[in-house]
Amino acid sequence: MVLVIVVAVLALLAGLAANRWLRPRLLNVDDTEGMAVKDLVGPLLTMTILLLSFVLVTANGSYGRAENAARGEARALDQLVETADYAPKAEQAVVQADAACYARAVVAQEWPAMSDGNGSTAPSVWSTDLRKSFKNVVGQPVFGMLVAADNKRSDERDERLTQASSSIPSTIFWFLLATLVITVAALGVCLPRKNNRGQLITLIVITALMTTALLIIRDVDRPFGGVIDVAPTAITDVQHQAERDFTANHPGTDLPCDVDGNRRAT
Repeated sequence: MVLVIVVAVLALLAGLAANRWLRPRLLNVDDTEGMAVKDLVGPLLTMTILLLSFVLVTANGSYGRAENAARGEARALDQLVETADYAPKAEQAVVQADAACYARAVVAQEWPAMSDGNGSTAPSVWSTDLRKSFKNVVGQPVFGMLVAADNKRSDERDERLTQASSSIPSTIFWFLLATLVITVAALGVCLPRKNNRGQLITLIVITALMTTALLIIRDVDRPFGGVIDVAPTAITDVQHQAERDFTANHPGTDLPCDVDGNRRAT
């Protein structure tokens, strides 16, 4: 970082020195002639657009990974519920009940917490119960399938929680905002003072577009909160499926959790 700053400062000093001593000798021009402000705004505008585009692609990639993780977790949990049909009756009841309660806890408690980049301990209660129930089927063919599905669920949940945090550091966001402000202000300086309706409208459109891009970056960078968010649709469907399977296989038995995935008092 220090090296970059030093090199940039040296380049600036070298440019100013060349302007002071070399320019009069190499170019036969008046000292009052040179680049106008509008000539300098073009590269600044280009840089701003490139930065916004690059960061938008980065944020969109994080959003895509979050969506894939949420769907992958739901698929793994669904596979866990279906595999439980091959387990003994007692273990089948535990696995399907824990899977339904796990899904309830994710939807009701962990999903809202992820809007702020946080997680919840509520789903871990049921994932721990799941692993405990696997011990009763060690040595049976279903054991390997249950463990594989649960490992997949765990990996996808970790990825989902990772993507809930902002992938773009706040420093970069504020730098983009500062660049946008400088660019818009510089464009405003270059506008003619009279007969400027067309240029003024263009400036307003450019400002609106760049501001919208920055707002989209801010929103997409937090994929589980905001306007453009990843909804818990997939895992909600699995939750309902697990509840139906549990009720069909064990009629008259209640799930060991409430609607928010909290363990019922015994």
